[in-house]
Amino acid sequence: QKMPPSLPATINIREPRWDQSTFQGRAKHFFMVTDPRNLLLSGATLEEARRVVEDYRAGTLQPGLTEDQLWRAKYIYDSAFHPDTGEKMILVGRMSAQVPMNMTITGCMLTFYRTTPAVLFWQWVNQSFNAIVNYTNRSGDAPITPGQLGTAYVSATTGAVVTALGLKSLTKHLPAIIGRYVPFAAVAAANCINIPLMRQRELKLGIPVTDENGNRLGESTAAAQKAIFQVVVSRIGMAAPAMAIPPVIMNMLEKRAFLKRYPYLNAPLQVGLVGLCLVFATPLCCALFPQKSSMPVSSLEPEVQDQIRKKVPWLETVYFNKGL
Repeated sequence: QKMPPSLPATINIREPRWDQSTFQGRAKHFFMVTDPRNLLLSGATLEEARRVVEDYRAGTLQPGLTEDQLWRAKYIYDSAFHPDTGEKMILVGRMSAQVPMNMTITGCMLTFYRTTPAVLFWQWVNQSFNAIVNYTNRSGDAPITPGQLGTAYVSATTGAVVTALGLKSLTKHLPAIIGRYVPFAAVAAANCINIPLMRQRELKLGIPVTDENGNRLGESTAAAQKAIFQVVVSRIGMAAPAMAIPPVIMNMLEKRAFLKRYPYLNAPLQVGLVGLCLVFATPLCCALFPQKSSMPVSSLEPEVQDQIRKKVPWLETVYFNKGL
């Protein structure tokens, strides 16, 4: 007599573990997705997670596998492998690299903001990192061409640098604390340029909209606009605490004797403060909007509304993946 399987074959591991209709559920999901410890996992651990996930999806239940182990494998797999292509993603482009990479870059932007060469260099580093992240996490349905990637990269870098240098010249005669917020304004401006450009194909051709069960009903540019707006808000929100709180603390510390005696501690302190903010801001701001976003059929373009009403006349709400 065969032993019964240790867990049912009906768990939907293509969806997150927690209820995504609540902020708490989304936050738990993104704390797992952005966990920097996933970067330390060995290649063997990643391949084992891939095997567990692919076996389970194929209906093969490994003896003794528990539900917690299955979900752990799912999140390890999702942290390293592209959801559409299944390829292993570039290490620095993974969502789990967001906190360590951003804390280093943002900390340096906030520390070295006084000279023009430093502003130019760190804004360039930041946008180069953003380009890698956007390319690594591209959608399989809407691949990014090298031309689109180059245009977005050059435009965002130029926008960030022009904003930073323009604001820097305006704040010369204002209190020092104001100057510390120039990098945040530059990053916010770059996000407003970078993300729409990186996803311009979606704005032109639309993104897939589905019913609640995932049945594809068509492509909508109105849904693309909403998705991109939500991502821009999330990204700016992600940067806000890390770029708004440390400057206040550092401004106070620099007036004390301690930092005047040990000025070399300025950069490590700044990076540490930014990291502390990002550990919480990154997953919480990713969770501001559901990954599977929705909008009324009546808010779509007239031709898409007609298309949907012919297929499903009673449908009132459509769903779409907003992206990250």
